[in-house]
Amino acid sequence: MSEVIKIKNLTYRYDEEQSKPTLDNLNLTIEAGQWVALIGHNGSGKSTLTKLLDGLLVADQGQIEVADLVLNEETVWDVRANIGIVFQNPDNQFVGADVEGDVAFGLENQGTEHSEMVKRVTDALEAVNMSAFAKKQPEHLSGGQKQRVAIAGVLALRPKIIIFDEATSMLDPKGRREIVQMMQQLNHEEGFTVISITHDIDEAALADRIIVLNDGVITLDGQPTEVFQHAQELEAMGLGLPYSEQLKQALKAEGLATPSQYLDEEGMVDWLWQLLSKN
Repeated sequence: MSEVIKIKNLTYRYDEEQSKPTLDNLNLTIEAGQWVALIGHNGSGKSTLTKLLDGLLVADQGQIEVADLVLNEETVWDVRANIGIVFQNPDNQFVGADVEGDVAFGLENQGTEHSEMVKRVTDALEAVNMSAFAKKQPEHLSGGQKQRVAIAGVLALRPKIIIFDEATSMLDPKGRREIVQMMQQLNHEEGFTVISITHDIDEAALADRIIVLNDGVITLDGQPTEVFQHAQELEAMGLGLPYSEQLKQALKAEGLATPSQYLDEEGMVDWLWQLLSKN
């Protein structure tokens, strides 16, 4: 796969008086079509990295390349055309009078021709299962539905990369499940590069790759199974492990041979059932 994001020696401070940079000499590549979960405690630099990628902040040093474009003053709008962001608060993202107006907002700003705009809005709402709500006003939608509308607004702009910046943190469990399932669909079925910035370790466990940021540097980077082998380091950073992984490690400590790959709770139940059936 080709690399859709390349970051070299990236350093950023919000204030020149900072003794330690918010991001400190960061080097990172992300392949097209990957689902990457970026996790870390508050202040670790996760959201700062998103703002730098989208050109909302300017790095003190280093280089960012997105879809073969080196980010600078001349290319910033072209870079942004390749990135869609779904933010934390579903209410703050809703700018239209109704659902279809909200999805069309970005296209209107781009001056998209009307017939093309109608097609893209229709396709985007269908993709997130919100076609039946096209004329609904925001006060008639749940938090999860509003986030799906936000995703539709991103899809209508046809980026290569979708960043979910704590997009599930303000939702109830049902809404959270809906959006995580949407991430999976966009990545596995539609082929989007997905970057999920999250505190939810269970959400992160579903990604192809987990990157752990701590005090502005990457401390762990690998597949979920690899990252979860560093339980003590994760706990020291206030992150912990998914419940299914905690259970697996407890069984392993009791001398039971456990699967090497990551299993979610349903997978652990299936594995335990098979184990008990054999015995």
